[in-house]
Amino acid sequence: QVQLVESGGGLVQPGGSLRLSCAASGSIFNIGIMGWYRQAPGKQRELVASITSGGSTNFADSVKGRFTISRDNAKNTVYLQMNSLKPEDTAVYYCGTLGYFGQGTQVIVSS
Repeated sequence: QVQLVESGGGLVQPGGSLRLSCAASGSIFNIGIMGWYRQAPGKQRELVASITSGGSTNFADSVKGRFTISRDNAKNTVYLQMNSLKPEDTAVYYCGTLGYFGQGTQVIVSS
């Protein structure tokens, strides 16, 4: 099993920034791709960004140019840097890998 713990969410004004962190533990030696997902009220969970163990990244069109994803393999941690936040970025953000998800961290973008 893999345990994932997200942190870093909060309330931020439009145009602001947040950095989310996700620490992985457990059976992590098989972890390759790690991803950040989000789920807004009344919507399905969507993939926001992903990163391979080698550092290759992919982003949803809605966040390209605003979000970056990175990972520290030594610390088994993946990060999501979110800049130029918009109200539509409001959601619970989850870290996921190998079919496991964390408990999520709430991001609210509002003035």
